Amino acid sequence: MSDPLCDAAHGEIVLPPDSRRLVVVFDSPVAREILSLAQRLGWPVTSYDPRQGELGLLGRDVDVVVCDHDRDELGDVLAQVLAQPTRWVGVMGSLRHTAPHVEALRSRGFSPEDIARVHRPIGLDIGSHTPVEIAIATVAGLIADRNGRSGGTYPHQNAAASSE
Repeated sequence: MSDPLCDAAHGEIVLPPDSRRLVVVFDSPVAREILSLAQRLGWPVTSYDPRQGELGLLGRDVDVVVCDHDRDELGDVLAQVLAQPTRWVGVMGSLRHTAPHVEALRSRGFSPEDIARVHRPIGLDIGSHTPVEIAIATVAGLIADRNGRSGGTYPHQNAAASSE
């Protein structure tokens, strides 16, 4: 019996596209890498910068990645996102730095539950430093989430021990 996932891995079939869409907020080298990777992986993607006007309608099938945690517009952008039923929202930023979005949202009257919808940091913990590495970690985290996985590594198995 044929396994569709194996067939897809061998390039024999193309899996149907996921219904999820990705919105990448703020232009940056990381944002451009995320857009490129996500498009190659079949995600419908949109880039957004607040200078373009309002964010527009989002929905339950939308993942939002905010690529700059130091922008003055961060609170306004997140307020627009959280006012809608997005599926997932994350803000780039290291745990070494404060999370300015928390106070920005609190000062706008958002509840702790609403603020908790914002993931930070985002992506897989692979020690990424360059824009493309950060994008790979971010998109890999979205893939893991899409597939219902934690995004961790497989448990190590000793090949000799497992063949006994």
